[in-house]
Amino acid sequence: MLRRTRVLAATLLATALAVTGCSGDDGGDGASAEGTDKVAYITAFGAVGRDSFAWVAKEKGYFAEAGIEVDIKKGAGNAQNLTALKAGQVQFASLDFTGAVIQAGKGEFTDWRAVAAVHQQTLISVMTTKDTDIKGPNDLAGKTMATGKGSVTELLFPAYAKLAGLDPASVKIEGVQTTALNGLMASRKVDALGTFLLSRDALAAASKKEVVVLPYSDYLRDLFGNAIITTPGLIEKDPDLVRRFTDALLKGLQYTVDHPEEAATILNKAEPTYPVASGVGEIKAMTPYVVPAGGAPIGAMDEGRVARTIAVLQGSGLMPSGLTPAGVVDLKVVPKA
Repeated sequence: MLRRTRVLAATLLATALAVTGCSGDDGGDGASAEGTDKVAYITAFGAVGRDSFAWVAKEKGYFAEAGIEVDIKKGAGNAQNLTALKAGQVQFASLDFTGAVIQAGKGEFTDWRAVAAVHQQTLISVMTTKDTDIKGPNDLAGKTMATGKGSVTELLFPAYAKLAGLDPASVKIEGVQTTALNGLMASRKVDALGTFLLSRDALAAASKKEVVVLPYSDYLRDLFGNAIITTPGLIEKDPDLVRRFTDALLKGLQYTVDHPEEAATILNKAEPTYPVASGVGEIKAMTPYVVPAGGAPIGAMDEGRVARTIAVLQGSGLMPSGLTPAGVVDLKVVPKA
């Protein structure tokens, strides 16, 4: 009896020690005792096709294979996402790179660095319906265009117009809530929209008309679209975690553009109110902008293009001089072009 008691006591002690070891302090770095790093990631905007690759990376096990457990949060644009990153609510974020560069150049948000490009070119566009007879930038003269109030689309329009040979002052710009854009165009209260080309299908559905898209990238070719960012502090503290997270997320992005129907279905599981068909449409629309030219790896960025982006924004008067590529991209961890 005494022997059985000693064996039971030893077993209980071993169990207690194991539990204590597994539940110990993780040092505040988000790593569990089992070796899994826990991080939070915020999407560029909500749970839509363009951001589906995060859920794909999670569903397909890419994060798990990299030893990372990811809490995916739904974003609401650059300001909220940068604020969440600054506050430590997330460790990684997706956002519009050009808009973030402008904010960094103005000294508004500086404690971030891009670690990969989601889109190799900006997705910002002028969008209208065929019945307006707007076929090119110069047809916008004397017209009214609605954009998200204070959005990158609005801020960059003068630079786009000048490069296209259009006097930006000849176009009346109305800054409105982003959610109101398609309705304004569908009801013909405006002649065109400044928006993202991925909303083409949504505008076609709302207006029941053929949509005409004039991409800013026709003239602003060096601007990236969305990018993945983190903090310089995390890159310095744990560059391996940054690389593992980025690699897993980019595997999800590659799988998404290769399998749009499956990716949209995975997204629908996470966000049942978002139709699979809408997800497929957005994924297919963004695919040409995701894959780099010249055989570079997905997610690639290079110092030269970032420098030219900064030069365009400074030359357009959107921010003062002084910002360098090193202030917005960490080339030590970003995929090389």
